[in-house]
Amino acid sequence: MKNVAIIMGGYSSEYEISLKSGEVVYNHLDRTKYNLYKIHLLTEGWFYVDDHLNRFVVDKNDFSVTVNNEKITFDVVFNAIHGTPGEDGLIQAYLKLLNIPQTSCNYYQSALTFNKRDMLSVLKPYGIKAAISYYLNKGDVILEDQIIQRVGLPCFVKPNKSGSSFGISMVKDAEELSTAIEKAYAEDDEIIIESYLEGTEVSVGVIKYKDETIVLPMTEIVSENDFFDYEAKYEGKSREITPARISEDEKLKIEDVAKRIYTILKMDGFSRSEFILVGGEPFLLEMNTVPGLTAESILPQQAREAGISLNELFDNAIELALNRSHF
Repeated sequence: MKNVAIIMGGYSSEYEISLKSGEVVYNHLDRTKYNLYKIHLLTEGWFYVDDHLNRFVVDKNDFSVTVNNEKITFDVVFNAIHGTPGEDGLIQAYLKLLNIPQTSCNYYQSALTFNKRDMLSVLKPYGIKAAISYYLNKGDVILEDQIIQRVGLPCFVKPNKSGSSFGISMVKDAEELSTAIEKAYAEDDEIIIESYLEGTEVSVGVIKYKDETIVLPMTEIVSENDFFDYEAKYEGKSREITPARISEDEKLKIEDVAKRIYTILKMDGFSRSEFILVGGEPFLLEMNTVPGLTAESILPQQAREAGISLNELFDNAIELALNRSHF
């Protein structure tokens, strides 16, 4: 039987959501095929946490744990960490150096997609549409008039490398801009300010499933708030409608773009991209490479609609990771 480490937690504002995702993975993987270990990666340390909540320190030299004088090593890692270090390439690079396969994409793809500005820049030559944007790094002179002239109002101010809508503001008038920038800087030292796109928001899961790249049924996001913020995502202030209420033509266009992006970026594992449909044309907002994996999360909803259970979804991720390691 293969030893599977399910890593969860992380160092960002998303760690609690990640712990929930990790628990769901732990509860749905097949115990007749795998020995499962919950590994919490937290700012205070890395620990294997058993079913009695005992904690055993992970040896970072070889990513092993010792329990009752027995050393346990892992055949594969299931990555359920949202944010750093699981979604920005750090853990992928570390595991690559140790030659331990893991379920998400490679370290370069993780780092690239986690950086919204860099990802959009790489995709632009391929004709992938995105909002008009303005970039700021901490310490830059903030020229409010210039920003508004470029992106218009309303606009969105976002941390460049953050998830779960932490630090994002919708700015409706010029007086709100400096407060929104401060809020974004609390999450990241790089900011992306984007024009407001009016249209239908759709979330699109693209995954490798049984060696084939497939686009899952799409989810339409209808937020009670101004946008799909933290409250809308996790506190029921939105409706997530799967499949999305869009035309067949719009569906085919988004499927084509989402699959192209996955292929252009040489992705592996799970991905969930957010698009706004404006006049029937898809505009890319961002891509998540370790999306939420709770039963209520969008990607599992989409998999269910496609007839893929959580057990099948997670088992497939492990099998693909193990197969990739043979090349």
